[in-house]
Amino acid sequence: MNLPNKLTVLRIILVPFVLVFMLPFPSSWQAFASWNHFISTYGQIFAIVIFVAASLTDLLDGAIARSQNLVTNLGKFLDPIADKMLVISVLIALVQLGRIHAIVAIIIIIREFMVTGIRLIASDHGVVIAANMLGKIKTVTQIIAISIMMVENLAIQIIMPLSTMIASNVHWLGDFAMLVAIIMTIVSGYDYIAKNIKYLHG
Repeated sequence: MNLPNKLTVLRIILVPFVLVFMLPFPSSWQAFASWNHFISTYGQIFAIVIFVAASLTDLLDGAIARSQNLVTNLGKFLDPIADKMLVISVLIALVQLGRIHAIVAIIIIIREFMVTGIRLIASDHGVVIAANMLGKIKTVTQIIAISIMMVENLAIQIIMPLSTMIASNVHWLGDFAMLVAIIMTIVSGYDYIAKNIKYLHG
């Protein structure tokens, strides 16, 4: 396995670590009360650092693969799967935490199911479809939106002593970023289907 593919696998491995530092255990589990307190105070810092590190591997593996001619079918297959695992897992966590509406996650998940379905059909024709530019932009906008939302509570704590008004409106930045991500999700999904619908015939 070459370096880009190892970075992709690392991205997959980091997903559960992001979730561990994002999601508290049920409040009825008294044995984890101390851990839940840690999650509510400092856990988000660890979560965002790991999430950003995992996201950076997406940039690195692609850049290394292209610059050193290490693009492989395994990489084309694993890279989009790793992206989906990272983004969808954290989106669902944000739904559980009450930060975003479930419809946001549903739109993104449905798009990914449709794209994955076409990829599977294309593979039956011996074709491995790599993520295109719109797909990459979609992923970047999603990661930016999620990153902003993950760091919101920390930002509010820092800004609150300086300006209550600004602190109370911090969430609008995350909402706007997520709106852009949803638009790109729909646009890139339509583009992907339109360009590869030929594989659905026959």
